[in-house]
Amino acid sequence: MTHILVTGGAGFIGSHVTSALLAANHDVSVLDCAHPAAHREPPPAPDGAILHRADVRDRGAVRAALRGVDAVVHQAALVGLGAGPDDLPEYVGCNDLGTAVLLAAMSEAGIRRLVLASSMVVYGEGAYRCERHGPVRPTPRDADDLAAGRFEPSCPHCRQPLTAGLVAEDAPVDPRSVYAATKVAQEHLTAVWARECDASVAALRYHNVYGPRMPRDTPYSGVAAIFRSALAGGRAPRVYEDGGQVRDFVHVGDVAAANVAALGAGRGFRAYNVASGRPTTVGDMAGLLADAFGGPRPVVTGQFRLGDVRHVVASPARAAAELGFRAAVPPADGLREFACAPLRG
Repeated sequence: MTHILVTGGAGFIGSHVTSALLAANHDVSVLDCAHPAAHREPPPAPDGAILHRADVRDRGAVRAALRGVDAVVHQAALVGLGAGPDDLPEYVGCNDLGTAVLLAAMSEAGIRRLVLASSMVVYGEGAYRCERHGPVRPTPRDADDLAAGRFEPSCPHCRQPLTAGLVAEDAPVDPRSVYAATKVAQEHLTAVWARECDASVAALRYHNVYGPRMPRDTPYSGVAAIFRSALAGGRAPRVYEDGGQVRDFVHVGDVAAANVAALGAGRGFRAYNVASGRPTTVGDMAGLLADAFGGPRPVVTGQFRLGDVRHVVASPARAAAELGFRAAVPPADGLREFACAPLRG
């Protein structure tokens, strides 16, 4: 048995991770500030966990929470694309300064094992191949193309259509939003820390997480929660672009299991995709939720957000080979369950 500190452990993913660690017979403490972007009301920690109500940027509070701790699972972060440039200081503060404070305190306490909640957004677009030029990295999509309904990225060399494939952890990072940039920075900070302290960092690049206790419709919710909230309000889910964006939707229970498995990762920094391995389009996901809920059919709007990417489909092979993690919940089954699952206020 070991003592694990989970930052953000009262949040959506963090609470499931905390419960999974408790079920695996770990002692668990939670550090959570109940940030208003994630919580309308301060949530309790899962039963059996010790709660420290504090911000990860508070050095004194972090030092206190780390007493007696053997490893840290770092979930605390602001998520989502953000509302605009005004969000920059809070995103960088919560995600990057918070991580730096945590790493400094861990070094001081002699704690050398970290599991980091990262994200597939670090990749930007996923993996693509041009028939003529082979593997290519498409440039960010142009606003004029998107407004004209040309949603698919093209080859940066010949402008011909591309074929999307599986993105692996060795793909170059290419952040295309403030949130993505802070996640890349977190990975870089923890990689330096692992090298300098001879420590272990497993950076789990979550794909599109969904499941019970997701927050209700806010600018920071995932697309699954936004659609689910619309259905609960009697409204049709509004699908951006043409609904053909491909994502990998992974159940929060599987994400929690991946965190438990990642505590056994080796020394040094290593990134892992956490995905179901069964991709689907956003339009199909919205339709499945609507059918299961018994609500109005989705509306495809043609609207777009410049920070969005078209296709991100993961290879889960590394996590399976090195951590023994394989997602157990098929998205079709999990999304049907999620259609009627309670959301968090």
